[in-house]
Amino acid sequence: MSRFLLLLLQSWLLIFCFAFSTCLARKPPWVIRISCGSRVNVRTPPTNTLWYKDFAYTGGIPTNATLTSYVAPSLKTLRYFPLSEGPNNCYNIKKVPRGHYSVRVFFALVAHRDSDPNFDNEPLFDISVEGTQIYSSQPGWSSRDDQVFTEAQVFLTDGTASICFHSTGHGDPAILSIEIIETDDRAYYFGPEWGRGVILRTVTRLSCGNGKSKFDVDYSGDQWGGDRFWSRMTTFGQNSDKAISTANSIKKASNAPNFYPAALYQTALVSTDSQPDLAYMMDVDPNKNYSIWLHFAEIDVSITGVGKRVFDILINGNVVFEGVDVAKMSGDRYTALVLNTTVTVNGRTLTITLHPKEGNHAIINAIEVFEVIAAESKTILEEVRALQAVKGALGLPLRFGWNGDPCVPQQHPWSGADCQYDRTSNRWVIDGLGLDNQGLRGFLPSGISGLHHLQSINLSSNNIRGTIPSSIGMITTLEVLDLSYNFFNGSIPDSIGQLMSLRRLNLNGNSLSGRVPAPLGGRLLHGASFNFTDNSGLCGIPGLRTCGPHLSAGAKIGIAFGVSVAFLFMVICLMCWWKRRQNILRAQQIAARGAPYAKSRTQTTHDIQMSRHHNYGYARTAAENGPSLLS
Repeated sequence: MSRFLLLLLQSWLLIFCFAFSTCLARKPPWVIRISCGSRVNVRTPPTNTLWYKDFAYTGGIPTNATLTSYVAPSLKTLRYFPLSEGPNNCYNIKKVPRGHYSVRVFFALVAHRDSDPNFDNEPLFDISVEGTQIYSSQPGWSSRDDQVFTEAQVFLTDGTASICFHSTGHGDPAILSIEIIETDDRAYYFGPEWGRGVILRTVTRLSCGNGKSKFDVDYSGDQWGGDRFWSRMTTFGQNSDKAISTANSIKKASNAPNFYPAALYQTALVSTDSQPDLAYMMDVDPNKNYSIWLHFAEIDVSITGVGKRVFDILINGNVVFEGVDVAKMSGDRYTALVLNTTVTVNGRTLTITLHPKEGNHAIINAIEVFEVIAAESKTILEEVRALQAVKGALGLPLRFGWNGDPCVPQQHPWSGADCQYDRTSNRWVIDGLGLDNQGLRGFLPSGISGLHHLQSINLSSNNIRGTIPSSIGMITTLEVLDLSYNFFNGSIPDSIGQLMSLRRLNLNGNSLSGRVPAPLGGRLLHGASFNFTDNSGLCGIPGLRTCGPHLSAGAKIGIAFGVSVAFLFMVICLMCWWKRRQNILRAQQIAARGAPYAKSRTQTTHDIQMSRHHNYGYARTAAENGPSLLS
């Protein structure tokens, strides 16, 4: 019995331990990969990676793709965005969990377009993530492995991911695929500036001493690393270094929060006797901040311990790390060490120099360079929705490209929408709407009142119909309202008369009717400019016809009710008269059918009456003469 209880207890302990370890196991990162232009899900070798069929886009045309590099996933389709469909097009992906993500976009060339003389085989365009421009493609990108894609570390906090492509007039953006891969929330922490207001755009990743470019997955890296791409760097040039490698395992490499693959540290570049300094130089955009991550592991068999190799690290001539001893700082040989610094580069060149102090040689295993980009503040959501309502109601043509955020990136705002930064909310707002003479149709929606900061609306010379929404009177900041030369009908809303900031109002050239609100007439005396001409139905101010007696709304309802009752009474009277008339006619018809019988009966009655009258007269004469005869 005791043996049975012991076995039972052991079983329960095993179950508990298994359940506990399962709870402690970290869930896999959230990942979505989209094969642009594809109508079916696709898997690519050699890892059997799943790419979802195309969705969440705002425009563009799917077609076949021509790959330019083995680095790009082996997908056969892409989506390109002709300028005729608008300068701004986006993928808006929803239900993205809040967190830190590596966002990557691959490019490709449109297949079979060489016969089109207007087609630019290598398009140049801009890319933004969450309203912040992160990249501008450069000439020659199709011939360089590290430029067939762009990548950034981004915080996504509102449940969506918006990735937009902006035409620059040099060909149509052509997108092969999109990847959004969750990483550790503390990934690439670089100091106080790091956080939800910063985006890190990958400028380069170099695997020093490696003869082949690889992704993290090729290194069997941890999924939480984000599947980074490491470009091969066999030498910095000019016989200044030599490549070394090791088969020994590397300690402290694949640790949180960055999860670097251990194999990254099994190759390195080491300076030579003829050139003790180890230097790498690259071109960058000027006047920007760069976060630099330097990777080391002491894998040189000639270095046997602490103090055998010591060097300084300089960036653009300034010492940023002094007396670096990799074996000492990492704790041992064959142990990973990562150093990070952020610098401002004023010129167009970034130079990383390792200057030996002990041992006459420097070593480096990998380099990462990120551009530090301040994330743009977005437009207030209510105002974005109001503009979308205007877009739908007026049927804006695709050429306007009203996709993404109206105000950011600042290099690509929406055409016809003027933006202003509101320091109170730290958001962008819309302060002007200029869509005059654009051939717009449809109607002006009441949702335009969501643009609380508008100072000017110009929709003149279009084909807009319907009434002027009374909600426009809720835009208290409005100074200019020009709706002239459209097809607006109905009356001018009284609410417009309450816009105290209104200085110019053009409603001429429409089909408006009724009395102009009295406050507008009074405003003319204070320098305001109002134009109501070419509206035959308007009245009430100088220059327009005189209005009849003004009736309140209640009086108008009373009159309408009285007229309705009178009309109903007349209808009832007419019906009664008609019914009585029908009865008379019917009686006459019946009388006409029975005429002989009626005539005979009438004659008999007349004879009887005459006989009765004669007898009555005789009797009366006898009575009167009676006394004389008796006497």
